[in-house]
Amino acid sequence: MARGRPRKNPTDVLIKSAELIGWALGGIEREIVETRHRLSALTAQANQLRARVGATARGAAEPSAASPDGTPAPAGRTRRRRKMSPEARKRISEMMKKRWAERKKSGK
Repeated sequence: MARGRPRKNPTDVLIKSAELIGWALGGIEREIVETRHRLSALTAQANQLRARVGATARGAAEPSAASPDGTPAPAGRTRRRRKMSPEARKRISEMMKKRWAERKKSGK
């Protein structure tokens, strides 16, 4: 009678490995489906927030805020720039010239 653990049959090992791989693939596929559902829910929520922010930025009563089918139009980003007075530009220019002159004197 042989002592120790019985030897493994190579076909049994392959079957067990295939089962484990199958379970792993099933779990991964389930995770992919759940992740896609979560992503679509988050995307829908982000679109709602964008529409709400866009509506408040443009004004809810604006007729071009929605397309003919009732879905909100994508919010366009308009950047408002501040206008600097000529006096302020001149003051900044003089200050920068003074700073550069000091820096040039110190040798940096």
